[in-house]
Amino acid sequence: MIAGTADERHRYWMRKALLQAEIALEKGEVPVGAVLIKDDQLISKGFNLREQLNDPTAHAEIMALSAASDRIGDWRLTGCTLYVSLEPCPMCAGALVNARIDTVVYGLADPAMGACDSLYHLCEDPRLNHRVKVISGILAPEIRQLMDLFFMRIRQENRA
Repeated sequence: MIAGTADERHRYWMRKALLQAEIALEKGEVPVGAVLIKDDQLISKGFNLREQLNDPTAHAEIMALSAASDRIGDWRLTGCTLYVSLEPCPMCAGALVNARIDTVVYGLADPAMGACDSLYHLCEDPRLNHRVKVISGILAPEIRQLMDLFFMRIRQENRA
């Protein structure tokens, strides 16, 4: 068990998600990373691979959910918490609900696509058959720096 307060544990695991986001950045992907935790143990991890796989569903969250389901041997991921650097989009938020994730912890809000708080509240929608607890803002400044670096590189490449 990771010692410390809930906030310290959230920061610990979000740092692991941030490492995954850095791998995505190195591969030229939008730097989003995720880790899935159960009983304070790392079950799976993922990072964006849309460009590498030419797959619109290859988001960090989907990669981590798929790997976790393979490892656990069940699509139901009850008792799990997903840490992801960027607020999940509608597709990913829907997948979290469908996978029966207990909690999603994200770092940086996404005003353009966020479906946990920014644009929609899919994870906690009472009309759905499962609700996912949402915790936000963990390591947001560090994640913002990584996203800013990515978009700065894109702008520089477009000028060349």
